[in-house]
Amino acid sequence: MIQNLLSNALKYSSPLRTAKIHFQSHIINDEIVLTVSDNGLGIDLKEHGKDMFGFNKVFHKHPDAKGVGLFLIKAQVEGMGGTISVESTVDVRTKFKIIF
Repeated sequence: MIQNLLSNALKYSSPLRTAKIHFQSHIINDEIVLTVSDNGLGIDLKEHGKDMFGFNKVFHKHPDAKGVGLFLIKAQVEGMGGTISVESTVDVRTKFKIIF
């Protein structure tokens, strides 16, 4: 999961700035909270938000975009009893939060 989020952050980094990727982990109310955030291209959540983790869902015109990565991450997280959410601003940042 983390490797896939890191790969996406690098793949969809902005050519206009140096890629910055942050990983954080916390325990809040007996839950493990993992966040991965970056300053890449971002995702238009108004257009893609409701089926964000769908199979074959592509957000960018990158030649390596296949539309399976986030689908697999969600399946893995939910298979372990967790949840995943996303916050994003186009051309500014994306932040994924995983809670177990």
